[in-house]
This record gives sequence, C-alpha cells and structure tokens, in this order.
Amino acid sequence: MSAAPTYAHVACFVDGSEAGGRALDHASALRALSDGRLSVVHIIATPAFLVSLAAGLGGGVVADPELEREAAETWLTELVRDMPGTEAVLLEGHPAGTACDWAAETGVDVMVAASHRGLVERALLGSFAGHVAHHAPCAVLLVPPGEQT
Repeated sequence: MSAAPTYAHVACFVDGSEAGGRALDHASALRALSDGRLSVVHIIATPAFLVSLAAGLGGGVVADPELEREAAETWLTELVRDMPGTEAVLLEGHPAGTACDWAAETGVDVMVAASHRGLVERALLGSFAGHVAHHAPCAVLLVPPGEQT
C-alpha cells in the first residue's frame, strides 16, 4: 500500500458564500495534515465576461471594476487575516478557466471549491465546479452544499 498523498500547495477558491466558507474549512484541514502552503483565491469576472453575460440576458449594469477590485481585496485580506501563513490571491478573468490556468502556473497540488449553484445559475453562468473537475491540472476536492465540517 502506498503512502497517503501530501499536498504542498492547497488552493481554495472562495466567493463569499456559506458554501465557500465550508470549502475553506476543508482546505485548512488539508493544509494542516500536510503542513503545506494555503492560497485562498477569489476571482473577479472580467468586465468583458460580465458585459457579454448581461447582453445575453437583455442588458444590465456592470459595476465599476476598480471599486469592485478594491472591495474584493479588502474582503479577501480580512478573510485570511487570522490564518497565519495563508496567502490571499485575487485574480481577474473568466472564473473557471482562470482558476485552472493559475493552478497550473503556480504548481497547486489540490484545488478546493464549493459546488453550490442551482440549476438556473448553472444554465446562465456555467458551473465553476464542473469546469474545474474536468479541466484542473491537479486533484480537486468539491465540497457539496450544506455539508457540515
């Protein structure tokens, strides 16, 4: 029997939801088992992605990207403030593709994310979890909705 895998670099993708918080709990536990690096990652959808999405839905207002970025940086910094050795990573782009590209570029060993969108959200926005599960360059842990840690 081979040794259990260790994860030198765990990346947790968060979105501010309760499910994202549960994913972070799991990622922290994995990191503790392996004594590795933990990156907490939030991805802001680029304005081009949001504009095309809004156009497909009949139009809409796209928030000021600079204000959105500043708010996301503040939120993410606060999220990891009491987690020594954890790095906050803020990215921009199409969320699922950007997550997989970043994980490949930075040598992530396991990606942790929540799987929590409903049918309508998946139809309109796509499934982050589904894309990651099929395109990740590493192991993936998807935390289902409502799971207790």
